[in-house]
Amino acid sequence: MFKKSQLESIVGLFRIPVENMPLVRAQFAAFSKQIPLLYFILCTNTLAAAWTFAPLAPAWLSIYLPSSLCAFCLVRCLWWWNNRHMVFDDTHVVKHTRNTAQLAAILTFAFTIWGLMLYPYGDPYAKGQVTFYMALTVIGCVFCLMHLRPAALSVTLTANIPFILFFFFEGHASLRAISINLALVSGAMIVILLTYSRDFEKLVASQAETRRLGDENFRIANLDSLTGLANRRWFFAELAKQHERAKTKNGAFAIGIIDLDGFKPVNDTYGHMTGDRVLTEAAHRLKQACGDDIILARLGGDEFGFIVSGNPTRDELRWLGTAISDIIRLPYPVGSSQALLGSSIGVAGYPQSATDPEALFERADYALYHAKRHQRGQMVIFSSEHEEQIRSHSVIEQALQNADLDAELSMVFQPIVDITTGRTTAFEALARWESPTLGNVGPDRFIPVAERAGLVRGVTKTLLKKALAALAQWPPHIRMSFNLSAHDLSDSETVVQIIAIVNRSRIDPKRLDFEITETSVSHDFKKAQAAVQTFKTLGAGISLDDFGTGYSSLSHVHRLPLDKIKVDRSFITDIDSNPVSLKIVKSLTALCTDMGLDCIIEGVETEAQLATLRDLGCRLVQGYYFAKPMAEADVPVYLAASEEKRA
Repeated sequence: MFKKSQLESIVGLFRIPVENMPLVRAQFAAFSKQIPLLYFILCTNTLAAAWTFAPLAPAWLSIYLPSSLCAFCLVRCLWWWNNRHMVFDDTHVVKHTRNTAQLAAILTFAFTIWGLMLYPYGDPYAKGQVTFYMALTVIGCVFCLMHLRPAALSVTLTANIPFILFFFFEGHASLRAISINLALVSGAMIVILLTYSRDFEKLVASQAETRRLGDENFRIANLDSLTGLANRRWFFAELAKQHERAKTKNGAFAIGIIDLDGFKPVNDTYGHMTGDRVLTEAAHRLKQACGDDIILARLGGDEFGFIVSGNPTRDELRWLGTAISDIIRLPYPVGSSQALLGSSIGVAGYPQSATDPEALFERADYALYHAKRHQRGQMVIFSSEHEEQIRSHSVIEQALQNADLDAELSMVFQPIVDITTGRTTAFEALARWESPTLGNVGPDRFIPVAERAGLVRGVTKTLLKKALAALAQWPPHIRMSFNLSAHDLSDSETVVQIIAIVNRSRIDPKRLDFEITETSVSHDFKKAQAAVQTFKTLGAGISLDDFGTGYSSLSHVHRLPLDKIKVDRSFITDIDSNPVSLKIVKSLTALCTDMGLDCIIEGVETEAQLATLRDLGCRLVQGYYFAKPMAEADVPVYLAASEEKRA
């Protein structure tokens, strides 16, 4: 007797494995392609046998019954053919698979009974045809159903067992031999069928694992592991697809680049683990703001990109920019305190800004650069004005690359005055460029271009040599302030070269102040901090320029070895009429006093401003009220005149 487990194993051979839907779907996809061929084999073999027995057997048996069976098969064949491209859900896949397995057993039984009923009416040749009909048809149908084991087993057993028994008990030795041969062949077919079914299941499992690994590789290759957003590679691939679709359909779309203002100080102050948590939260907020219809990706560091399809208007883009800015500005929990971030956004649209993906991204990047430089914390949409700036910058960049820096660059100097004594204590060195092709180009135009083009280091070194040469001619008590860019601070080789230039000049480094901006420090705080400490070790002073205009100013004051803070001129313009500006300057001067730092007020142009600053107790000021930037040759004249005026 069969054990229960053996019986369950046998029954399991005829069961649809609904718990393994990938396998069921693979079986369905494979056998459904063979069904029309199965019905073709069945019908042609049946009609051939019916043709032979038409004059030998009754009409109902040789014509009407096989015609009815073939008509049913034809209907089923047409149904499969018409639905060959249909994509079914799991429920319908299981339903059609079960129906096929059940119908295979029923049709096999019907055609087998028909063949056995037909057999006695034939002569020896006709009987031989029935034998071949059953054998060939069964083999053909089983091969068509190899992917669906329950159906193939049903066909094999339902067709062959009755014929094996029928031939064995006919009494003729040759028929018994045929029955034994058919039984052996049937056994071999079942073994082959089970082996193929097992191998097919393994193949499907292997393909599923391959797809899983492929999906995992896709995730690794195209998703950012920290935030779960798409990464830079995926972003540019999607940008190319969007461009191709828009180009084909004459559509439009926009791309944007988001930079988190103030993230680097958070990362540097609280550590990378906290920075990662803040970055993950920022990504989650960006996803909320953008929704499901906007493609969002992390491009690297604290920079994100998005793609808006569907021909967005400028108002829609500005609304998106506002939504992003508002949600990013919300506080981020950092331990027992909170961190505040902002977002500068650059946007460019296709086809108005550029007609190829690379140029479009460059335009969005330029808009971001413009936002960070002039409209920090806001969205800037690339415009024709920016296009003109790019052309102008391109011309400036080309002229810079071909320039004789030593001959074309020069320095002018603006005095810094101690208003308590009236004496000039220092000069700020300011760059000038007289290009033979472009004429006089201001530093506000060529310095940013030099920074973006990677030329600023050469400019800095040339200007520093000229400034130190001028300083060597001045009285020993006069100091000089010299501006450094973010690129100067972030490159250790440039820092070493600056120190070498100072040493070669034989100027006492204590007469020199290096001015850095909050933006340059934020560019890479750790490298900037190391560079500043190196300059302090040299003996030079460090001034933080444009204080109050960037992010995390107090963090920089606290963590950098500063000597001076220069209050930005934007707070001075209306200090004599705007109580808010007055309070800000008063607070900043008090802060400098408490921290033991000198405070230099920039942009003093009127007597009223100077009087207000005196009332606040300010000591060091700079601005057009005292003197405009002057050439090196005019400095001794200015100093002499100042001394005479004091006397």
